Amino acid sequence: MIDFSLTEEQQALQSMAREFALKEMRPNASRYDRGDEFPWPIMQKAFEAGFLTCNIPEEYGGGGLGELETVIVSEELAAGCAGMFTTIMANGLAFTPIILFGTDEQKKKFLTPFTKEMGFASFCLTEREAGSDAGSLKTRAERKGHEYVINGSKCFITNGGLAKLYVVFASTDPEKGARGISAFIVPRDTPGIIIGKEEDKLGHRASNTVELFFEDVRISEENLLGKEGLGFLIAMKTLDKTRVSVGAAGVGIARTALEYAIDYAKTRIQFGKPIATFQHIAFKIAQLAMEINAARLLVYHAAWLADQGKPCSKESAMAKCFGSDVAMKTTIECLQIFGGYGYMKDYPMEKLMRDAKLLQIYEGTNEIQKLIISREVIGSMK
Repeated sequence: MIDFSLTEEQQALQSMAREFALKEMRPNASRYDRGDEFPWPIMQKAFEAGFLTCNIPEEYGGGGLGELETVIVSEELAAGCAGMFTTIMANGLAFTPIILFGTDEQKKKFLTPFTKEMGFASFCLTEREAGSDAGSLKTRAERKGHEYVINGSKCFITNGGLAKLYVVFASTDPEKGARGISAFIVPRDTPGIIIGKEEDKLGHRASNTVELFFEDVRISEENLLGKEGLGFLIAMKTLDKTRVSVGAAGVGIARTALEYAIDYAKTRIQFGKPIATFQHIAFKIAQLAMEINAARLLVYHAAWLADQGKPCSKESAMAKCFGSDVAMKTTIECLQIFGGYGYMKDYPMEKLMRDAKLLQIYEGTNEIQKLIISREVIGSMK
């Protein structure tokens, strides 16, 4: 029998995350959106609350949250501030390939320290010439004895300028294309890592995004995840799990935008009555409310499948694509309800709209999500 209710533990987790978002994130969102300082105090509190390590298994000191619990938290934190959420989410993204494919020794060595002291990690896949086409990356990792030597660069790396640990995808056999990619755990203090400029972004400005350069970076063969040639599979399996949280973030951003718009529509008087009484505004709000709820159900279903160990590539892509599209549509429509005021930085709508856009791009563009969905739905064609 289908049960749409949350357990007491899940409700408590939701309440804790919502309180954190409303108390710590939302009041400071505008300040850190300026992009000239990183929200260190809030991230320290997020660490103490367990959000920075929530997906690390309990046996390694983390919260051990399942996918459904993770998306519940993601919606609430993104509703507070998408930029701060991205910083937190990027840690989970970087930890996931280690959780999925790391040895027990690797998990103890590389994950446990993050549960004892606040720190950040980065997932390093994207390159300037390898965005959606991740299989064509140029970063090389050459085996020399019991070491690998990494050379190349990565771009748009969240937490890259702050991270203590990187999961780096590099080609160990360029002739094999995607099948020649491998994944490596690279500590920040390894010589040869150069941090490039911090990106000046449209939205998510509270998060740190940089370009990284690897110049003769030597790491032990013990830092290889899985085995050579599994890197592309590791990246795709990781994204299957983590992109559901992007859909959840879309729900959170959209929910916040609609809440603001409803409050405004109830108090904004035109032609002698609140604009919420005008059918055009009321129907617009109703449509957005339906789509937000639909997005949440897609997110919950994809997360549930992941928790059950069932295939979820299609559902994960649907949740990410639809959730982020709903966020973009909702913020645009809600800004329109605010009229000229929505365009001003004195009101939260323009930030929500800027933040929503990135959800359609990172962790695989929505065009790539539709490609994944179409292949699953249509099946292989010759």
